[in-house]
Amino acid sequence: MKKITLLLVLFITVISFAQNDTDAKKILNEVSAKMKNYETLYVEFRNSLDNKEQDVHQITKGNVSLKGDLFLVNLLGITTIFDGKQVYSINPEDEEVNIAEQDEDTFTPAQFFSFYEEGYTFEMAKMTSENGQKLQFIKLLPIDNESEFNYVLLGIDSNTMHIKTIIQKGKNGTDYTLTITNFKTNIELSSKLFTFNKSKYEEKGFIINEL
Repeated sequence: MKKITLLLVLFITVISFAQNDTDAKKILNEVSAKMKNYETLYVEFRNSLDNKEQDVHQITKGNVSLKGDLFLVNLLGITTIFDGKQVYSINPEDEEVNIAEQDEDTFTPAQFFSFYEEGYTFEMAKMTSENGQKLQFIKLLPIDNESEFNYVLLGIDSNTMHIKTIIQKGKNGTDYTLTITNFKTNIELSSKLFTFNKSKYEEKGFIINEL
């Protein structure tokens, strides 16, 4: 569960900004405004963890569906649903479901797109081009000296103004790279997608833990 939480936090990290680079601020404001106009989102992503010194290289894939504050996340075999009141973590391998109230301080996938408010200084970084896609990177430096990472590189598609990649450079030598591989907006998402059917899992013999 610790690895799942870490990856979710990475996917749903609230990227924020303080005053600094005017051009970077303009781009971030444009990205933020565009994201807030979408009623629904479906995102597929790939996450990689690399530590050269320890020879660790891991890749995981997942997806998230968003409709307002509601979300459904599939990651590492776990399905996590938020129906507006409670969070349901469904683990088919262990045949177990954990149900908990949503903590106001807990990051959610929706907050991934409500970023840039506080906690970082920022500056324009490199521009890359691959297969006709230009990515403008913005470097975010944490104000908190006790942060677990040195900086974050946020890659923004210059054509769509959508976030394409996030790279966290850890102080312990571990780098986390999240790449969005599929991004769909304003698609039809039924509210049933974000509804947990308790009886369905009770009939399957799942253990239901109400925390």
